[in-house]
Amino acid sequence: MSTRAPVAAAASGAASGALLLCRAEPDSVAAVAPLLGERMALVAAGGEWSVLVPEGGPWRYGGEPVDRVVTGWAAALAVGAPWPVLALWWDADRSGYTLASGFRRPVGYVWLADGTPAGEDEATRTFAARLGLDPVLDVQALDRLTRPDPGADARARLRGLLAVLTRAGVTLPDGLDPGTPADRLGEAAGAVPGAARTAAAGRRPTAGDGRLAAWMPWVGGPGARALALAQVAAGLPLTAWGLRRRGGGWAAAGALLVAHGAVGLAYGLTRRP
Repeated sequence: MSTRAPVAAAASGAASGALLLCRAEPDSVAAVAPLLGERMALVAAGGEWSVLVPEGGPWRYGGEPVDRVVTGWAAALAVGAPWPVLALWWDADRSGYTLASGFRRPVGYVWLADGTPAGEDEATRTFAARLGLDPVLDVQALDRLTRPDPGADARARLRGLLAVLTRAGVTLPDGLDPGTPADRLGEAAGAVPGAARTAAAGRRPTAGDGRLAAWMPWVGGPGARALALAQVAAGLPLTAWGLRRRGGGWAAAGALLVAHGAVGLAYGLTRRP
């Protein structure tokens, strides 16, 4: 039996990495991050942005494609919180991004390792509209990333994307560079002043956790029951779709949404007079 495929998979996993950019302050992100079931480094990434730095267990050791895992994570975070989540990801063969916001279908783009565009041009316009970017200047800059450029590899493409996002307030700390393997990203994030680690799954946010608290069932916020129902409604088909497609990241995200929504509904029932 050949060992080339496992060796190649291991090499790809070691070269893979991801960043989860959330349009929220660290306290708000820390409140919902336990939904993902993996502890991550969390640092500020601009005035209104934070970044989660995954250790990458599912793709470094579990053999899951990094893009599937982080797309599922982004979807879970965006449905469970009132702000968008942008996942940047890369491996030995490709790089790309996925933007998740609420219950809308995630939108993203992919480049091959040499920078060859491999996505749909319309995705960049949808991406710009959902983030409220300039419909002329920023869209033109994004369009350039979808055109052939022999001098720009996939890492350069992601840097170009981040350059556009600086106008939306994104400022990544030093060392959190696209293309960097997950283990080195974790080391760099830990060295950032004010860096924190997200809590393990099961921690309950409190009223002091920021703007997200009004939506969490255990603090009795006005939108808690509606959000819990929405999480269950979104999580069931997402789990089924992930299982059918053998997408571990999507299935896990769906299961987390169902579990979180069920807890919220159960808590709401016990709180009824």
